[in-house]
Amino acid sequence: MSMKRNKLFNPEGDRDFGKRRLIGGNSTNLFELNNIKYDWGMTVYRAMMNNFWIPEEIPLGNDAKDYKLLSDAEQRAYDKVLSFLVFLDSLQTANLPNFNQFVTAPEVNLCLSVQAFQEAVHSQSYGYILDTVVSASKRELIYNYWREDEFLMKRNLVITEPYEKFANEPTEKNFALGMMANYILEGIYFYSGFSFFYVLARQEKMCGTAQEIRYIQRDELTHLVLFQNMMNTLRQENPDLFTDELKQEMLDLMRSAVENEIAWGQYIIRDGILGLTDELIDRYIKYLANRRLGAIGFPAMYPEITKNPMEWVDAFSSVNQLKTDFFEAKPTAYSKASNLDWDDLD
Repeated sequence: MSMKRNKLFNPEGDRDFGKRRLIGGNSTNLFELNNIKYDWGMTVYRAMMNNFWIPEEIPLGNDAKDYKLLSDAEQRAYDKVLSFLVFLDSLQTANLPNFNQFVTAPEVNLCLSVQAFQEAVHSQSYGYILDTVVSASKRELIYNYWREDEFLMKRNLVITEPYEKFANEPTEKNFALGMMANYILEGIYFYSGFSFFYVLARQEKMCGTAQEIRYIQRDELTHLVLFQNMMNTLRQENPDLFTDELKQEMLDLMRSAVENEIAWGQYIIRDGILGLTDELIDRYIKYLANRRLGAIGFPAMYPEITKNPMEWVDAFSSVNQLKTDFFEAKPTAYSKASNLDWDDLD
């Protein structure tokens, strides 16, 4: 049965905020934010707003010089990862309104709107990187790699499929699967690429790009918390929806995502990047999958993986510690978002 899209204004809506539901509620659709049901929604919203940044704040002049000194393998990986990240954030910016028009809790609508804005900022950052670091001809190649690289094209189509299915058939089941796909995208698909940039920065290469990525990952952590809470709330409010069949489909999505992300990470490095190996990528992605599943009430998919094999990544991405930019002593920690439980996210 199809879900009903929110009306722009619903005069017959119930103003009793205690009766709100994530989906299927009867809200007026007015943002009465003094009365909220989901405290986590406003906590995430404030953290997202405190993240405001502009890509051009970060200098990339040294990266333009570094890029020319990268090995062929490093340049290839740099280009391919950026091409994939351009796709991911473009997809998120376009798709989030598809979820938002069915969510009937204003405090959650607010978060989804901010997330869509932040995904657009991420796209802006990739444009800034490509405009500053690489030549115009190389920039066009990177934007169009998906046309020429069959591996990248296949990845893009696999990720798009559950989003398209919900957009074309907005049922509660497809909504849940679409949210799972979003959760996976935010919590799994970015991480091979992020770790590659941190590997370069660890060697004092492309440090400006790594700093852009750190700001992006800082945003993505709030998106991960948002969809983690949305998934858990949906499950609490709609227990009958979460049949064994649906839960298995969700696990199948995760397993497929893990396999694809491992294959992608190994494809882009081809054992030619100092500090990254096929085994490290395999264990790291499986470790993340276990953490993501545990946060939404599922058992570990890979119980043999119990430790983070790439703990050093935290030195470049942790949001709980005071850090400085690579080029200047500029604090970048979350001073106002400490009430979010980031420690369980990695």
